[in-house]
Amino acid sequence: MSKRIFNLINEQVRRRAQEAIWEAPDGYRVTLCEQTRSLDQNAAQWPYLEGFAKQKQLCINGAMQWVTNDDWKDVLTACWNGEMRMALFDGKVIMMPQRTSNMGKKVFSEWMEFLVAMAAQSEVTPIYKTGPKHDQS
Repeated sequence: MSKRIFNLINEQVRRRAQEAIWEAPDGYRVTLCEQTRSLDQNAAQWPYLEGFAKQKQLCINGAMQWVTNDDWKDVLTACWNGEMRMALFDGKVIMMPQRTSNMGKKVFSEWMEFLVAMAAQSEVTPIYKTGPKHDQS
């Protein structure tokens, strides 16, 4: 039996999921969880992060510096959660980023509300690029 994923959107899909569970051999596992954020949700954050990268500097090691949109994502997700995850390795302090790819749709929507509000508060204008959507996570 190959891997099967069911998006529980109606009664018919729920029945198929139940049937698959009853047909599965011993040793298989079932995980129920909220869907992670969509690709469109992911793409929506990057114009704001690009705006921060092009319009605001961060104070790093006592000096104002321009940083990447990925750096801004690390900083802003840490601000949103109210904590900066850091580790000590080989005598160095390492900032551990938060992954939006693991966020459920509802949590990601809350993250986007925070990001849009921070951009407005910081007078940052999102930068929309033409062409393919940004594919970072």
